[in-house]
Amino acid sequence: MVQVETGIDTDGIARFAYHRSVGPMLGVLLGIAIAETLVLHIVALAIWGWTVALVLGALDLWVIVTLIRLLRSLKRLPVTIEGDRLIMRVGHLRTIAIDADNIAGLRADFDRAAIKRPGVANLALIAWPNVLIALHRPIKVRRRRIISHVAHRLDDPAAFHAALAQLERGHGDRRATGGTGSGLRGAVRGA
Repeated sequence: MVQVETGIDTDGIARFAYHRSVGPMLGVLLGIAIAETLVLHIVALAIWGWTVALVLGALDLWVIVTLIRLLRSLKRLPVTIEGDRLIMRVGHLRTIAIDADNIAGLRADFDRAAIKRPGVANLALIAWPNVLIALHRPIKVRRRRIISHVAHRLDDPAAFHAALAQLERGHGDRRATGGTGSGLRGAVRGA
């Protein structure tokens, strides 16, 4: 796979990075996990001995390796627009595929209540999202969870807004010939 920060690659897939926005906070979490591992080892060794220290060390090592893998996957797996599908990702942790016809609107201005309500998938993890996508029809993700909105923190939200507006124009052309559009016209703000 060719690495593109933001833009349309030669294969026609628009890619939008988020690793510079989400990655630093996960890096801080990784640093805290490493510091906690060192302190916990000293305490566990002093109180319970080598056996408990080794078990706790193995668990901490697993957490650290998992965080490193997640951090590395953020750059490798960007948010993409592939044809008529928007693929929202947060590394290898979660992927949500959204058909363009199911996008009701895109917001750049929202409050905490909009992010915290049920039915919102927040892919920004521990960062504050800068895009919120509303869906016409709720979709099912991971077992039984139903979502009606997807929030994310992208490195270049203006380029993302422009790409979704262009996707809407493409659907507007199909609507004139009998297809259905995604209803984004007028709903894209903050571009």
